[in-house]
Amino acid sequence: MSRKTLLSMVLLAGSVTALAGCASRSDIEALRSEIAAVRATAEAADQKASQALQAANEAKAEAAAARQEAQAANEKADRMFRAGLRK
Repeated sequence: MSRKTLLSMVLLAGSVTALAGCASRSDIEALRSEIAAVRATAEAADQKASQALQAANEAKAEAAAARQEAQAANEKADRMFRAGLRK
């Protein structure tokens, strides 16, 4: 569930509770603390997603470098093999 969706749901629930007129001061404070907890959870999830994206980008770069090294090694081996055949 995305951060915006989760926050929207919490705010909608809070609005419905407030409009119903049944919310006491303690209910409103409990809702505020719950919203803060949801916000903290969403921010932590966003941070983890950013870290995962960074790790994936680093792995992609390492894979590209390894592919280039393998291609260079293959070309060198081919040249050596062909040179051996010419002798």
